[in-house]
Amino acid sequence: MTEAIETHLPEISQPFSWATRTAGVIYTAHGPVRLDGSIETGAIEDQAHLTFRNLELTLNGAGASLRDVAQVLIYLVDVTDVGAVDKIYRQYFQKPYPNRSTVIVNALVVSGMKIEIVAYAADSKILVA
Repeated sequence: MTEAIETHLPEISQPFSWATRTAGVIYTAHGPVRLDGSIETGAIEDQAHLTFRNLELTLNGAGASLRDVAQVLIYLVDVTDVGAVDKIYRQYFQKPYPNRSTVIVNALVVSGMKIEIVAYAADSKILVA
């Protein structure tokens, strides 16, 4: 059975949960969404920090941490942002890094949004039991 995880992120109009858990895995997706529900559309550095902080907040709400992340999929609209995102990524993740893929796309759901991520993490709540 799939359970939605309380993230303390804002309610949104789209039909999805910020994070769910099932079968020992936490599934979550994030973008540069502020706690008031607005979207950060400024510099990629600001967007990336906010996106990874949202991931960390979500994992903490699930009783997990960034160390539990096994895979990250990063979607960027500009290939020249990869270096900046890599630098910020290293501030949130340590070796051994999660498996990762970076994909360059034409656009994301909100104009000016430059990054979106999908992450899969081990559900330590299940692993401890």
